[in-house]
This record gives sequence, structure tokens and C-alpha cells, in this order.
Amino acid sequence: MGGPPPRPTVLGLTGRQWMLAALVVGCCYLVTTGIAMTGAWTTFNRAPTTAELEVAANKEVARRWQAWPASRVFPERVPYRPGGDHSEYAARTGIVPDAGCAQAVDEELMATLAKYGCRAVLRATYVDQLQGVVVTVGVVAFPDPWKADRAYKELPGSKGPDGGSGTVEPALHAAGFPGTASARFTDEARQDRTIDRGGPYVVLTTSGQADGRPASAIKKDRPGVPFTVAPQIGHSIARSLAAKSLPDCDDPEWQC
Repeated sequence: MGGPPPRPTVLGLTGRQWMLAALVVGCCYLVTTGIAMTGAWTTFNRAPTTAELEVAANKEVARRWQAWPASRVFPERVPYRPGGDHSEYAARTGIVPDAGCAQAVDEELMATLAKYGCRAVLRATYVDQLQGVVVTVGVVAFPDPWKADRAYKELPGSKGPDGGSGTVEPALHAAGFPGTASARFTDEARQDRTIDRGGPYVVLTTSGQADGRPASAIKKDRPGVPFTVAPQIGHSIARSLAAKSLPDCDDPEWQC
């Protein structure tokens, strides 16, 4: 008599062999999935690298013009030194609600701002402690420090009183606020301009006298007096905006 009939096969493998192969493949998938999940968990739960922290810090600085309240960008009082060792305080008289680039500066400056991607110009006005000098400060936000630096190098530098030859142009537009010591400050009263930079920001100032007298009415050169307050306010605001904080990756405000 002949032996038992051969077991049916598929592609040369019996059902039991196929079952064993499927079991092996399934185990391989489980192991691979486990490794992938372990890798993902490790990636998401490891401490950020120094490079990642640096990127997060730079992003946070670049967002400050949007993320910070205007009163933080422009503190209510800013210390300065008029001369000697004693300090005085410039007081903020108002913050301009409009942040448009073109509305904030003379037309000659706008070409440079646009060239390097000006995002906004935030403006506020201060008066010195004696309320005789008015300073409008403009924070120009750029996409990154490189573009801010290029714009900084192309924009006209600081310029003091010119002895009656006319208003200081081109410059940041003056911003006076009714009912304050800065009420009479207009573009015609601009006598001084300065420029500073911090991170992705260029900080411009323009200043004049609180009585609103036109720059063309000033007949004598007064280099450095009384507008030394202006560059100090600009530098203080630029330094604050550019100072990097230690990233807190658990805070949703940060992008680590």
C-alpha cells in the first residue's frame, strides 16, 4: 500500500511552515516597533542640545516685538546719566499704536528698511527728567540679526544739532502726545538723531526741545547738549530687546 498523501503546500511551504513564518515576521515587526517607539520617546524626552537652546533663544528674541507688551518694550521710566555720576530718569509720555514701517520714518530711510525686510517700527516718546528735551524712540524689527546689521550700516548715523541749517533729516518721525510735555514735538522740531542695534533690532531716536521750537530757529551749535539722553535711552531699549534669556522648553512660549 502507498504512504499517506502529501500535505498540500503553497509556494513549497506547508500550512504549519507558513504559520511559523508569520509568527517570525510578526515578532520582527514588534521588535522594530518597540525600537522605533523607544527612539521616539528618547528623542522627545532628552534634554535639548546647546545648539537647540541657542536656536530657541534666537527665536524668542526675534518675536519680542510681537510677544512683549508695548510697556515692556518701552518701560515707563528709563535711567540715564546727564553728566557726572548721578542718574536721572526719562519718563514715557506715550506709545504710538501704529507699527507700520513707512509711517514711522522719512521717505529716504524707507528704502533701506524695505530692502532688509522691515517687519514693523514700534515708537514711543520720552521726556528727560527736567521735561525740557523730548525723545521719540523707534524700534525697527528685522527678520534676523544679519539683516538688522546690514540695515544699521546703511542707515545714516547719529547727527547732532546743526546750528540753524535746518531740521535733522532723514530721521525717525517725531511723535508728540497731547496733554503731555511732548505735545509740541513735531518733525520740524527735530534737532538730533541717533542709531543703535541689538540682535534683530535697529533702534532709532530723534529728539528736540519740549517748547517745540523749529530746528531752523537754533542759531548756535550745541554739540552733545542737551541731547545726550537720546542715545542712552536708545541703547537701554536695544540692550533689553537683544538680551537672550535661558530657554524654558517646558513653557509653550518657547520653541525648543
